[in-house]
Amino acid sequence: MKLNKKKIVLAVLFLVIAIQFIPVKQNNGREQSAFIGNQFPVNAEVKSVLQKACMDCHSNVTEYPWYANVQPIAWYLANHVNDGKRHLNFDAFLHYRPYKQFHKLEEIDEVLLEGEMPLWDYSLLHPKAKLSEDDKHLLIEWSKQMRDSMQTWYPQDSLERPKK
Repeated sequence: MKLNKKKIVLAVLFLVIAIQFIPVKQNNGREQSAFIGNQFPVNAEVKSVLQKACMDCHSNVTEYPWYANVQPIAWYLANHVNDGKRHLNFDAFLHYRPYKQFHKLEEIDEVLLEGEMPLWDYSLLHPKAKLSEDDKHLLIEWSKQMRDSMQTWYPQDSLERPKK
């Protein structure tokens, strides 16, 4: 069977155009009653670093670039943001149990020290999100201070994952 190149190109073009009409729910929430800063001190410097490198994927509000409305990029971004929020959502932080809050603060140190965050592809498209060593040190120190505070506020066993 002989393939007609023109029909294939038209079919692919039709498919590309057709998928543009499939809506993707964007992360445009405004609920911040459980924002980490409502209980833990987040100074302006820390907030600035979190905003530039973390909050697009780890909060209920994402600032989308123009290409976020183009499929299949929109699907990729939605999946990326949903996955980031599943791991850590600063806007839902106070809904977490104390042991989970404590663990998430430990994970902040871990992913920064191992260079896992921000993700390389996010940093590629958002160069301002690249963290300097000073930025990383600032976030790690802030995370440590938050954990130290938690250890004074809560009994130690409430900061440990319950054993099943």
